[in-house]
Amino acid sequence: MTKTTLVLLPGLDGTGIFFGPLLAHLPPWIDPVVVTYPTAGPNSYEDLIPVVERAIEPLGKCVILGWSFGGPLALMVTARRPSQVTGVILCASFVTPPHPALAAYRLALITPVVAVVRTIRRLRFCIPGFASKEMRKAKAQTWRRVDARVLAARTRAALGVDARSLLAGCRVPVGYLASPRDDVIPRAMLDEVLAIAPRTQVAEVDGPHMTLFTHPQESAARLAGLLRKADTL
Repeated sequence: MTKTTLVLLPGLDGTGIFFGPLLAHLPPWIDPVVVTYPTAGPNSYEDLIPVVERAIEPLGKCVILGWSFGGPLALMVTARRPSQVTGVILCASFVTPPHPALAAYRLALITPVVAVVRTIRRLRFCIPGFASKEMRKAKAQTWRRVDARVLAARTRAALGVDARSLLAGCRVPVGYLASPRDDVIPRAMLDEVLAIAPRTQVAEVDGPHMTLFTHPQESAARLAGLLRKADTL
């Protein structure tokens, strides 16, 4: 099969850490390129668009995968580069705020608030059996690399996003990789995508929100299937 360049946009952490296991299982005809977000400074979607554009500029034709927070960003870049991006895959992602009830409070999500929430979430990883050794190690790496100020900026961006018109106007094949046991992004987000873009190809991996990390082999197989379908649309 002809080589396909797959650009991977991470979630809220903005690093490539959680893509590690997936990269090891992708078939050789997929050429992965991981884009990371700045660890300081402005981090709204508008700020990140040029970061992604600079990264993909030299790549030629490519498909963009946006994981969670990265989904709207993938659609934004696709709209700006219609001659370069040949497909979009949304992975456990959304086009409007995944938790609408929190959207009204997004401006209150300042650095101290996010820092407290982050600390509370870290405590779960001290519970025996809550997460694998690999997940705890990966989480610890992201905690060291990304501070609360940056996470607050990205969280506010996610709670204020509206990429519905971009999805409706998307002229390239769209795929969606869903996780039925996702406890972060509600199933309603996939339903919304399908209502806007009914031709979206859907694949599922029976895992949590972090399925690309926890179920890399199956995720790689499903992604390969979505890319093959995109070639035939």
